[in-house]
Amino acid sequence: MTDDARRRTSHEMLVNAPAKPVYDLIADVTGWPEIFHPTVYAQQLELTGDRERIRLWATANGEVKTWVSGRTLTPQELRVDFRQEVSQHPVESMGGSWIIEDLGEQGCRVVLLHDFTAVGDEPENVAWIEAAIERNSTSELLGLKTAAEAMADAEQRTIRFEDSILIDGSAQDVYDFLNEAKLWSERLPHVATVDLREDTPGLQVLRMETRTKDGSTHTTESVRVCLPHEKIVYKQLELPALMSLHTGHWLLQPEGEQVRATSRHTVTVKESKITAILGPDAGLEEARNYLRTALSGNSLATLGHAKNYAEERAGRASRSPAGTEAGR
Repeated sequence: MTDDARRRTSHEMLVNAPAKPVYDLIADVTGWPEIFHPTVYAQQLELTGDRERIRLWATANGEVKTWVSGRTLTPQELRVDFRQEVSQHPVESMGGSWIIEDLGEQGCRVVLLHDFTAVGDEPENVAWIEAAIERNSTSELLGLKTAAEAMADAEQRTIRFEDSILIDGSAQDVYDFLNEAKLWSERLPHVATVDLREDTPGLQVLRMETRTKDGSTHTTESVRVCLPHEKIVYKQLELPALMSLHTGHWLLQPEGEQVRATSRHTVTVKESKITAILGPDAGLEEARNYLRTALSGNSLATLGHAKNYAEERAGRASRSPAGTEAGR
């Protein structure tokens, strides 16, 4: 592919916040799922000096993509440069820069640059990439602006918590139960219906109707990143009305002959919906408590059924005569 085929885009936004904290939000890739709507999960793979390797899972034009990028962090210049190591079709190569311009009391200007080549330089591939860059860049800059301008307030609206249990079974069996969400409407009383799509192994789109204690239901849609047999990370893209963000982890950690299964949540309350859902006298504290109780209840119920599943399988295996198929 010649350089003539490389296309370039530029997006920018004014942010009413100091330049350095804005740079820090961009530099800390592990926090991206909380501020960038397209980002489902982000890992820092390596960090040596100012050079970093990261892995991202994100949505693009309604599809879930994953890739590894190298980044150069230059805090003194308020700049982060990135380049994908291996791109996913229809992208052949992609890179770019985040550049923050300090405007003093007026805040800062954030410029997001991309350059890319498309597989075969085919017009439909070019169009797909341009549409994805336009949609994601606009969303990410708005998410960055919102997060930076309301940083203190967002912390008040955000709750982080986890629940865990010990299971006398294998991590693989617990993982299988959590991974096979397509069976949850049969296995979990609080799940009414499930629609699971997994076009790429380990990348799931889960649409689910969940029952609440009062008998009503709500629908959510999540993207899940499944990493056998250690964790499943998810981000809800279609949320219940009381939330503006919900990300979570199912974590499995062996402890001797047992496995500790943990459900971890990060949730941001949508304040504009509090009184409509919880009543005219409810406030932020009531909403935080309501969400924690509801989510913990569902998580512990799911973990309880996963525990029964794994321990029954372990029990069957231990009771099976040596050398029989039932024990394998």
